[in-house]
Amino acid sequence: MDVLPDPLFIGIAGGTGSGKTTLAYRVLEALPEHVSLIQQDWYYRDRSALPFEARTRINYDEPAALENELLVADLGRLRAGHAVECPQYDFATHTRLSTTRRVEPARIVVVEGILLFAVPELRDVFDLRVFVDTDDDIRLMRRIRRDIVERNRDIDSVQAQYYGSVRPMHLLHVAPSRRHAHLIVPEGGQNAEALDVIVGRLKWLLRD
Repeated sequence: MDVLPDPLFIGIAGGTGSGKTTLAYRVLEALPEHVSLIQQDWYYRDRSALPFEARTRINYDEPAALENELLVADLGRLRAGHAVECPQYDFATHTRLSTTRRVEPARIVVVEGILLFAVPELRDVFDLRVFVDTDDDIRLMRRIRRDIVERNRDIDSVQAQYYGSVRPMHLLHVAPSRRHAHLIVPEGGQNAEALDVIVGRLKWLLRD
């Protein structure tokens, strides 16, 4: 794959269930030959050394829960034109998998995650910062559905985590990071007009 000397890095942040992942994949689908995608969720710290019950009590909604320094290093390697082996994470067991996911350098690198803009050394990597802004009740319903269906959680544990850490950490870290965005997108991947604007701009930048 041909890589620009200075590829474009796009960060897409927003609260849990806001639609940021959908927006990121919509950009990937629109420009598949030019975009590589990374999820901040892949970089959760490995908790395999702890008993399972101890893992369930950890606050996973603060910046320290993620190995952001590794993500910054991987993005630096991508910017330099090198492929990276990204970690993968098992949300059911709160442990890092032994397998990795290879991500190739690309003209556009899209990274999505709730805490991207809450970490100064991470948000400074991005040439374009997009914050997805979605109503709290919609985000909560999406979170419940995702955690039960995709992460093998029960409703009681989802509710306890939401009120114990997800909502407080959103108010402390995620919502304030909105001010660092260049672009605010309501409803994320469901906002066809905003997607058209973003993709149109990217196509214009790729014209050479």
